Amino acid sequence: MSEIFRMIEPHVLRALEDTPVVMIEGPRQAGKSTLVRGYGIRAFNAEYVTLDDAIDLAAATADPQAFVRRPGMLVIDEVQRAPELLLAIKAEVDRDRRPGRFLLTGSADVLTLPRVSESLAGRLELLRLWPFTQSEIAELPFSGFVGRLFERGRLEGAGASRDEIVERALRGGFPPAVARDDPERRTAWFRNYLTTMTQRDVREISNIGHAVELPRLLRAIALRSTQPLNKSGIAQTLGMSNATIDRYIALLETLFVIHRIPAWHGNVTRRLVKAPKLLISDPGLAGALTGASTAAFESGVLDAGPVVEAFVGIELVRLAAVDPVAATVHHYRASRGGAEIDFLLELPDGRVAAVEVKAGETVTAADARHIAALRDELGDRFSRGVVLYAGDRTIPFGDRIEAVPIAALWAP
Repeated sequence: MSEIFRMIEPHVLRALEDTPVVMIEGPRQAGKSTLVRGYGIRAFNAEYVTLDDAIDLAAATADPQAFVRRPGMLVIDEVQRAPELLLAIKAEVDRDRRPGRFLLTGSADVLTLPRVSESLAGRLELLRLWPFTQSEIAELPFSGFVGRLFERGRLEGAGASRDEIVERALRGGFPPAVARDDPERRTAWFRNYLTTMTQRDVREISNIGHAVELPRLLRAIALRSTQPLNKSGIAQTLGMSNATIDRYIALLETLFVIHRIPAWHGNVTRRLVKAPKLLISDPGLAGALTGASTAAFESGVLDAGPVVEAFVGIELVRLAAVDPVAATVHHYRASRGGAEIDFLLELPDGRVAAVEVKAGETVTAADARHIAALRDELGDRFSRGVVLYAGDRTIPFGDRIEAVPIAALWAP
């Protein structure tokens, strides 16, 4: 696969212009190394080191201060393997605060690791690189879908059938998986990814003794991704304690293997569910965990609805990460009465957009009834509501609500 433009690139360039340390974090194999090698070597003539290299790792841990003291920009790949470097970088930046001194990557959230005693607050800009968005895979211009939810313009998208959407979901966005056309070979890659994650990455940042249980927990999360988290139910099913579930979930979040969609708690009159939803960070990985396949959906053995919803959810997270509007992604569910909306996006100024997901190729106004109720309750705070579906037409459903093809997520 040729090198693909990543939508995070302009954000990286701007951060390097005014910030001493820029760190790109995200799941392993999302494309971080490819990205920073391009910037570090081509754009800034920087020195590149990767802590996946045993010699560089040994040098970094033996003398962190000497390792980070370089005349120009230093690119350090997989810095979570030597988190003590962050303190040395802090000291070096305090000595010389020129912007663009360090460009780091991490496949774990190093600022949550117990060996890191203090952060680089005020010296560091964190950026998140997820696996490919659908626009990036198709090499299309940025769709700006999240920002457009808060504008008045009409949302459009060429049609994409349910089968095509499911196929996109099962392919996922990890560059090595996307490059494999054979579904069986993609599944083999995902299985190897899980093995590497549980046998190496987990052990590097935790003293966990039973990493073999993590794939079981991940599968349980994947099967329940459309529901608020029920730790007690998962613990009972897997024979684990709630405390163990909490510890494992925190670890998987640190490695960016799962992503938490928090419950929305806006100023509304009804009582709302507080539990988050948990999404596997890539729908292809979720499919491999649950044994999903195109044949299983076509035969009716599996329901495509949860797969399509999770696919849309993580795509919204990826788009929000690179959209200037800085929206946060939530879910909405009332404690009583059954009212729920799959995803709510909220801006810092309090404006809200609602997204309901339907896997079918037809949609009715009834599918937007919970969105309409929220619109009436929020008034001017409500920007827009959309029902994303596997059709090819944009259909108005009243004031600020419409049905929109799912393909609008990646339509330029």
